[in-house]
Amino acid sequence: MSTPQETIQQEYFGHDHVTVIKPEKGLYDLDLRELWAYKELLLVLVARDVKVRYKQTVLGIAWAVIQPVTTMVIFSIIFGNFAKIPSDGYAYPVFVYAALLPWGLFSSAVSSSAGSMVGSSHLVSKVYFPRILIPVSSVGAALVDFSISALILLCLMLYFDVDITLRLIFLPGLIFILLLTALGVGIFLSALTVSYRDFRYVVPFMIQIWMYLTPVIYPVSIIPDHWQWISYLNPMTGVIEASRAIFLGSELNFLALVFSFIFGLVMLVLGVMYFKRVEKRFADVI
Repeated sequence: MSTPQETIQQEYFGHDHVTVIKPEKGLYDLDLRELWAYKELLLVLVARDVKVRYKQTVLGIAWAVIQPVTTMVIFSIIFGNFAKIPSDGYAYPVFVYAALLPWGLFSSAVSSSAGSMVGSSHLVSKVYFPRILIPVSSVGAALVDFSISALILLCLMLYFDVDITLRLIFLPGLIFILLLTALGVGIFLSALTVSYRDFRYVVPFMIQIWMYLTPVIYPVSIIPDHWQWISYLNPMTGVIEASRAIFLGSELNFLALVFSFIFGLVMLVLGVMYFKRVEKRFADVI
């Protein structure tokens, strides 16, 4: 006779599904079939995060415009006008905004995912569902902000007379590569934050340092040639350069983008492995 700890059978979302609760085997034990069965829940969690982000706010969704535009203006004044940092022949505002756009998506996705498990402790401790859906769903609000900010970049391109080319069709692929890295880092940090709450304060500092190590406010070309290979060890370097190539028409570094894809894929696998390893302790320590 089966016990509740061995087999739980229930009908949900119009499908019969059997979830066997047992000790995990190996480092990577992710039930993709179960995740697919909970796809509707994932959409509900995404909608919840988007609503919470903009509900009962003074400016609402305008924050998606104000934050990147303000950052672009400040960087343009300080680094473009005062510091005279080169911008590869483009107007500095559009040059830096083309990098701030993907960086904003990355930083927002990592920050949201990192604190998502602690923020959803009331769900984790009361009902069963694949816990990994929580950090994954946190990316939804970041994608909404990205879409709005992208419209501002197109306006800047028209203002500074930058041609809009067919390279934009590669943008979904770039977003996919970026999200691989963001989800990998975010899933790992979300599990780590459950056990070590002070990581909530480490994540913003880490992201800030990471930005200055990434060619957001400066081009890779200002780095001496014999040191440039170090900058490409940063997976976001290939993403930022690809963003400028797609929007501004600069040279696309395929090798750097391939490295970003490989790193993102590896980081996602490692993040999921660590998450699944410590998941069984979440309900006790959260």
